[in-house]
Amino acid sequence: MYAVKQVYSPFKPELTFRRSTPASRTWKHGIFWHTRVPSGSKVICTPGSIRAVISNGDKALEQPNKEADNKEVSGTVVSSTSDKLGRGGIDVRAVITIRKKMKEKINEKIEDQWEYFINGIGRGISIQLISEEIDPETNSGKSVRAFVRGWLPKPSNNEHIFEYAADFTVPFDFGNPGAILVSNLHGKEVYLMEIVVHGFDEGPIYFPANAWIHSCKDNPDDRIIFRNQAYLPSQTPPGIKDLRREDLLSLRGNGKGERKPHDRIYDYALYNDLGNPDKDEELARPALGCEKWPYPRRCRTGRSPTKKDPNCETRVEKPHPVYVPRDETFEEIKQNTFSTGKLKALLHNLIPAISATLSSSDIPFTCFSDIDKLYNDGFVLKSDELNEIAQNPFLGNLMKQVLSVGERLLKYETPIVIKRDRFAWLRDSEFARQTLAGVNPVNIEILKVEFPILSKLDPAVYGPPESALTKRLIEQELNGMSVEKAIEENRLFILDHHDMLLPFMEKMNSLPGRKAYASRTVFFHDRANMLRPIAIELSLPPSPSSPGEKRVYTHGHDATTHWIWKLAKAHVCSNDAGVHQLVNHWLRTHACMETYIIATHRQLSAMHPIYKLLHPHMRYTLEINAIARQSLINGGGIIETCFSPGKYSMEISSAAYQNMWRFDMEALPADLVRRGMAVEDPSMPCGVRLVIEDYPYASDGLLIWSAIKEHVESYVDHFYSEPNFVKSDIELQAWWDEIKNKGHFDKRSEPWWPKLNTKEDLSGILTTIIWIASGQHAAINFGQYPFGGYVPNRPTLMRKLIPRENEHDYEKFIRNPQLTFLSSLPTQLQATKVMATQDTLSTHSPDEEYLGQVSHLHSHWINDHHIVELFDRFSARLEEIEGIIHLRNKDVRLKNRSGAGVPPYELLLPTSGPGVTGRGIPNSISI
Repeated sequence: MYAVKQVYSPFKPELTFRRSTPASRTWKHGIFWHTRVPSGSKVICTPGSIRAVISNGDKALEQPNKEADNKEVSGTVVSSTSDKLGRGGIDVRAVITIRKKMKEKINEKIEDQWEYFINGIGRGISIQLISEEIDPETNSGKSVRAFVRGWLPKPSNNEHIFEYAADFTVPFDFGNPGAILVSNLHGKEVYLMEIVVHGFDEGPIYFPANAWIHSCKDNPDDRIIFRNQAYLPSQTPPGIKDLRREDLLSLRGNGKGERKPHDRIYDYALYNDLGNPDKDEELARPALGCEKWPYPRRCRTGRSPTKKDPNCETRVEKPHPVYVPRDETFEEIKQNTFSTGKLKALLHNLIPAISATLSSSDIPFTCFSDIDKLYNDGFVLKSDELNEIAQNPFLGNLMKQVLSVGERLLKYETPIVIKRDRFAWLRDSEFARQTLAGVNPVNIEILKVEFPILSKLDPAVYGPPESALTKRLIEQELNGMSVEKAIEENRLFILDHHDMLLPFMEKMNSLPGRKAYASRTVFFHDRANMLRPIAIELSLPPSPSSPGEKRVYTHGHDATTHWIWKLAKAHVCSNDAGVHQLVNHWLRTHACMETYIIATHRQLSAMHPIYKLLHPHMRYTLEINAIARQSLINGGGIIETCFSPGKYSMEISSAAYQNMWRFDMEALPADLVRRGMAVEDPSMPCGVRLVIEDYPYASDGLLIWSAIKEHVESYVDHFYSEPNFVKSDIELQAWWDEIKNKGHFDKRSEPWWPKLNTKEDLSGILTTIIWIASGQHAAINFGQYPFGGYVPNRPTLMRKLIPRENEHDYEKFIRNPQLTFLSSLPTQLQATKVMATQDTLSTHSPDEEYLGQVSHLHSHWINDHHIVELFDRFSARLEEIEGIIHLRNKDVRLKNRSGAGVPPYELLLPTSGPGVTGRGIPNSISI
């Protein structure tokens, strides 16, 4: 065994071998501290670099002169134009951690053994250390390249993680490495977790990757991995400045061609892949992101246009994946969890679909026990049905798989909304409570004098039977308080979906099996601090065949009025479910976050401190959005099939973006003030005071918002210590400019976009983005199944209008109001589709990363002790908040989160276990 040693001579530089005995190596702190170039290596020396490759034979080396550059001497190629090697060197070792798949096919296991062998002998992966210092001869970073080789003892009990080593001898004046170029010579990609370089004076230097390294066969360019040191652009060490720029250019691409699975290119495109006109004209959908239908941009895939509509992109249908940049895809644990969810969806949808086929029609619910069976019994087919199914080869095999999975997957969990109190959903108090503590607590607003519904309290506006609806009757609902007094004391509130939905109502009601109204609901907050609904206005637009219609309902006391009131509330819930899913959930969190993620990757280097801050809040979002475009919001997808707006769903989402979306109003305090649910108060922690103190979403949300804001401000202060640092940060300015002018191109000229001139501006923008990705999404996503899993509580569509006197259906309603109510709800197939989807969307993966937590995979995310201390402080504050929320849920004065049968409000508890828990704030929009 020989070890390369560089010996200084005052007369001439030379590279010699010194004999080294093959003594046993010492293992300490996870590495071998005895480092040698293995026998049979050849060393290639170029100005500023040393390349170690495999060769045969052990021969003495002599340093060639300048004229002998790149000439092989005695079995080794050596090149130099100076006496650098004569200065001596430092032995360093890079430890490379690779992760394998957890579940592999036999052929993959065989390939892994071959890959393991190839890596061991030094033919699989090469890495090049790039110094932070400039080589004056090349005007680029000094570099050293070696092949990864050798097998190190396994670092843990994890059988899927392997470590390899690469040994270098670098000049004393090499400086510290700031980047590593990785070249994967295997025929397939590998997952690189991190590289740790040992041997430099400052101790181990970490290069976190957690990335797929493409094969050179797919892309000959090396992958650039930067060390975990944060640098503003102006602070970038000279040796890696070019690499910083080169890496960003590679991430942007050239905007041409179709993206390949191994690509990691981020670019923008219209939402023009939701329809499929080539398959069916009924599946044609307008492209969103134009003057008529404005919308945020999505990640570009570059697929070819459809034949029938050149403005639309061809679709990729299941099971084939939609392109997202390679490192944005689900990791294996997440993929397995999501696949299990899809299996559950298959099981829940399959059996009702078979039943519908056998009966030649979709089946409505006929009694409440039909719904109860979904949770108590599940779906069990009769033996004769099984025999009939078995005659179909496909369904027969599928059913065998279904039955082999077991009864557990055929039965739904009881949703939390009826788990403690089966009849809670019937009560007006629960209907009102869910506007403050349910899955969509972001639409209720204070009722002002100028709201249209107040002008309609005059009985002269209505003919029979509405003439009985007088102002006096409304005031009876206010416990004798006048309307004017109630408004003055901030006691009237409204859930207003009228203006958003009315322009689409005629088209919606022309769809088969859909009947809806544009709704407004007025609530009264009494002196006992209880919110209750007092009036519902349901409107239909005028049409060629009928005049427009507006009707106001109150709960009444007789049986008929009571059932009509239930139907009116169901129509309100249906509207609310659609607005929640299409606007508050998809548009305001998923779609908008995608633009911030694309801009972050395109304009902020991985070394940029703001990139490092935002990185955990971008995980999995592009992948889940791509899946949504494929199966959820697409033409004929689950949203169109099961929600009231049907094929006009995304048009409504576009209209909402045009008419109400503003970045500056996405901040929680600003949104609460805009809706009149809070007033500005500088003495309060977040500068606002809630109008309704017992508003669980807002009160808990402000705690989370405040913690995020404090952390972001401290983080920004640390890196932007000088007043002009924000304005002079070229990457940061390009990032914000791109979000406004490319990501939100259709809103680029709006005057309300925040400026980005000071660190206060930056802190506000970042706090809003992190809140959207974490707290806001958690609050409106993970309660979907707990509240929507019981169909009567939150129907996603209604199939009938409310019956009126002198109509044929009115007599049926009088005879059997329960059947009228149930037959107005989604059918069994529609309901089970939605329930399966909500169940999947409400599920936390076992690898979920929660706010304030750092995964062990990212433990070396930044080399800055002060920032680590700030993060620890942030984590500790979130633990305190979790305790505060638990105490609030036990406070008997807070009736919207405690009391007999009332579920506690846990959607903004920071942590959670896996599964459908109704709690937990992930760092990112990961489902």
